[in-house]
Amino acid sequence: MSEQTVTPGATGTPAMPEAPPSVNVFAPPVLPPEAPEASPKPPRRVLRAVARWTAAALAFGVLGTGTAFGIASLERTDVPGLATEDDGRWDYPELSLPALPAGSPQPFGAGNPAEIHHADLRELLLPAPAGAVPDKKLPGGWISTETFLDAYRQQDRQSVSQLMKDAAPRHIAARGWTMPDGTVSRIYLVRFTSTAFASGMLDDLNVGSSAGTPLDRTDTTEIDGSWSSQNDFENTSSFVFAEQAPFGAEHVRQAYTLAGDTLALVVHERPGKRETGRIPFQQTLILQNQLLA
Repeated sequence: MSEQTVTPGATGTPAMPEAPPSVNVFAPPVLPPEAPEASPKPPRRVLRAVARWTAAALAFGVLGTGTAFGIASLERTDVPGLATEDDGRWDYPELSLPALPAGSPQPFGAGNPAEIHHADLRELLLPAPAGAVPDKKLPGGWISTETFLDAYRQQDRQSVSQLMKDAAPRHIAARGWTMPDGTVSRIYLVRFTSTAFASGMLDDLNVGSSAGTPLDRTDTTEIDGSWSSQNDFENTSSFVFAEQAPFGAEHVRQAYTLAGDTLALVVHERPGKRETGRIPFQQTLILQNQLLA
């Protein structure tokens, strides 16, 4: 299969951007303790969509709204239990939302029923934390559909490729890196023409009460019960999974997030017999979701 890059269409001279939102810096998020109106979807997806959202509601409970955002904005020493420096989280840079083109609405604002993210998708990718070695194949720019398909098992790539052709995503951007402990992190953002197509893609991948179409190098993957619905932001829905023991040559954690017209896939994997760190994975997912929300 020849590689065909998915890139945005050419545009004219850009208008002066709006100023970024006043709340534009995200401090480290709270992690759980150990232990929108969418356009109508094609009729063939309605029954599966109802089943998926019902399963998700039972698995994760009612989604949180502004709670996680308010807590995530606090300094770690302001929240009980987060004063210890060595809790496994990664050192991410301070984050800010990219400016919107002049006159463009927020993705979940009035006058944007399709819930389109008008900001540059590449600027909505979470930056790598301190100490990370960048993935040359996923440098934080546009990638081809074929590169995105590499995230899935070889035997499933043809079927996922057909789903991508049917849904016709507008852009795909991705960033990857490797941490000193060997953990490999990959984030894919796939933007569709509306939230209906993004949600439909999630349906077709059979994501909901299960992880759906398996990712490459995964074995038995189940819902991650340590993920709390309080970590979901308003206008986003996350489906979080982790490989269960016994796993193979590496341990994988994965999550899909639906945020309007954009579907995010976050993957952490670590080779060897130790599990991939829960705290840095959930930290990565929360911060990426915050940029999309």
